[in-house]
Amino acid sequence: MNTPNVSNTTAPIGGRTVGRIGFGCMNLSHGYGTPPPPEEGRRVIRRALELGVTHFDTAALYGFGRNETLVGEALGADRVGIHLASKCGFTITDGRPLVDGDPAALRRTCHESLARLKTERIDLYYLHRWDRRVPIEACIETLADLVREGLIGGIGLSEVSAATLERAHAVHPITAVQSEYSLWNRTPELGVLDACRRLGVAFVAYSPLTRAFLLGGVPDPEQLAPRDFRRELPRFSEPHFARNRPLVGAFQALAAEAGLTPAQLALGWVLARGPHVIAIPGTTSIAHLEDNVAAQGLLIAPDVLARADALVSERTVSGDRYSEAAFRAIDTERFPA
Repeated sequence: MNTPNVSNTTAPIGGRTVGRIGFGCMNLSHGYGTPPPPEEGRRVIRRALELGVTHFDTAALYGFGRNETLVGEALGADRVGIHLASKCGFTITDGRPLVDGDPAALRRTCHESLARLKTERIDLYYLHRWDRRVPIEACIETLADLVREGLIGGIGLSEVSAATLERAHAVHPITAVQSEYSLWNRTPELGVLDACRRLGVAFVAYSPLTRAFLLGGVPDPEQLAPRDFRRELPRFSEPHFARNRPLVGAFQALAAEAGLTPAQLALGWVLARGPHVIAIPGTTSIAHLEDNVAAQGLLIAPDVLARADALVSERTVSGDRYSEAAFRAIDTERFPA
């Protein structure tokens, strides 16, 4: 039975409470080919507000700052009830993305983000990627200074291991860890998901909809836009894509049997991983946005979740989630090859 479960609609994040389905704003400016016009992006964000979404996620990297500008314009000056997250440490230098954890760079990026977001305080500020040239402790000390100055509300980490989270949390309480997590990427289950639970840290799942794969959004990877970064991901390249294709029909059939859309089943599975888990699906479509938000609070039958869990997992998916070059900027645990 798929019935609303009101107690399952919110989660704590730092000293705040947010809806368990937030909105990942990246797609509106970055990553998936040509983004929509800014006016359309603002319309999507405003519809999310109308639907009751309270947690919005952006980053200095997305669109080389354009996404933060878009979010700032769309949310406006009245931020009552809104929990705004952005990121530093993975930005643009001389027109190219660069992981930079230098304390001066983190501080400079924060002030630039505040200006673009048209706000005096960012509720949650992530270290987007850990620059291993700088001890994690030094990065956290810099971010802790920003907390003490009132420029940010809490410190987050993105794509880190459980061990790195422990080191960071010993310096200053960490509010949230953000990593890719979905049916087809179980990396957080190697340690960080449990570490977050134990330390009282929120876990924020990005790309919970398998980058649209299980939704049938990529029938042929050759049809992806030239600048769509999924072209660089092994799972969207041959021979892996052909091996993974049968999962789409099987997953969609399971969702239909359960009276769910594929997005609702995928999101429901992620949220069922624990009450400290928040999902931030992104989209450029208002129809898809409405479908995603409708998954919040659904109580999905355990046997349906178990069948989804068995159907799509690290054991059944072919190919890794990132290229080896991309993994060099990531600190998370990895499944054995």
